Amino acid sequence: MGNNTQSLIFTIYGDYLRHYGNKIWIGTLIHLLKEFGHNEQSTRVAMSRMYKQGWVQSEKKGNKSYYYLTLRGEDRMEEAAGRIFKLNPHSWKGKWCFLMYSIPEEKRQVRDEFRKELVWSGFGSFQNGFWISPNNLEKEVKQLVKKYEIESYVDFFVSEYKGPQDSLSLVERSWPVDEIQAKYEEFISTYSKQYIIHQSMIQDGKMTKAECFVERTLLVHEYRKFLFIDPGLPKELLPVEWNGNHAALLFTQYYKLLAEPANEFFEEIFRKDNDIKRKDADYDVSKHPLMSEE
Repeated sequence: MGNNTQSLIFTIYGDYLRHYGNKIWIGTLIHLLKEFGHNEQSTRVAMSRMYKQGWVQSEKKGNKSYYYLTLRGEDRMEEAAGRIFKLNPHSWKGKWCFLMYSIPEEKRQVRDEFRKELVWSGFGSFQNGFWISPNNLEKEVKQLVKKYEIESYVDFFVSEYKGPQDSLSLVERSWPVDEIQAKYEEFISTYSKQYIIHQSMIQDGKMTKAECFVERTLLVHEYRKFLFIDPGLPKELLPVEWNGNHAALLFTQYYKLLAEPANEFFEEIFRKDNDIKRKDADYDVSKHPLMSEE
């Protein structure tokens, strides 16, 4: 359950707390997580793990412990929030990023971490030690190479692909496009049914604010997983019937349905022992960083 609790806390930081100064009393967090069936102990264990991993810092006020995101935690939140392009296909300039590396066996841990980060950035594994992306990831690559101190093991190119096959064949060989399509299909089939049910319940006044809070958080939690599996390919390199587009529209509509009552519940709980004055003045509750542009 630990990891599960931790990733839910990340979702709450990303979807709520980043608009409220990124800081929360542990008691408030325990209260919020009880709505999902997580008990006090699992919340405390998850927070101390996040503290050890360098995602959060803590401070005492009287006898209360408050947790806020470290710079590293804030960067990761902003990076996730800023990757709208991932779920909103953009047009392509025809250039590819090619990255080759040969990291020695004694640096295996660095190699594994680096590989994970490449996937998270949207690179596809074309061949062993050879990664490609049609997106402009030059900045990300520079940061990663510096972070892992692997300058002497990496070569990076930005160039055009001259065949003999077409660019779509590169995509097919580097990403499991069919698997990603199937995952989107699954999301659509589950959440379109729920969306209709919740829409009618809300109209009939049969859904509490707390239930809206839980459903909105779980919706974002589920949709956020696509940041790890969808490389955010430009529309020229996607199948004509790309399920990601349908999933993005469904997410946007469903989120808007739940956004306000969910946020009212969050604020009611948060206001009691936290600084509500730190709320962003320009926070628009019906907008989410993962949303597709309509």
